[in-house]
Amino acid sequence: MTPAAAPLDRVFAALADPTRRAILARLAEGEATVNELVAPFALSQPTISKHLKVLEGAGLVARGRSAQFRPVRLDAAPLQEAAGWLGGYRRFWETSLDQLDAYVQEMKERERHGSDGTDRE
Repeated sequence: MTPAAAPLDRVFAALADPTRRAILARLAEGEATVNELVAPFALSQPTISKHLKVLEGAGLVARGRSAQFRPVRLDAAPLQEAAGWLGGYRRFWETSLDQLDAYVQEMKERERHGSDGTDRE
């Protein structure tokens, strides 16, 4: 792992877990306390805290301070970096889909005109 790749590696490692993705989805609606994040899951508060620590280590969440509470909020900046990295592969998929579309159109033309070149319609 190169030092420059380390933050992106931490983001993808954090996103690999469905519970952490669900926590991020919840935080996309607004900040929440740990107890509010525990409620929808059949997991203990320490387990959710461990997931939050991973997300925090990846820079995906941050904790604030409001009286005795430390609400957790989403920090989407690392997600933008991850999306940028994935976007580099978009051209590959778009090219592949264009080739598939051309092949399907060619097969439809062959089917319409038959193998002897006569129009079947």
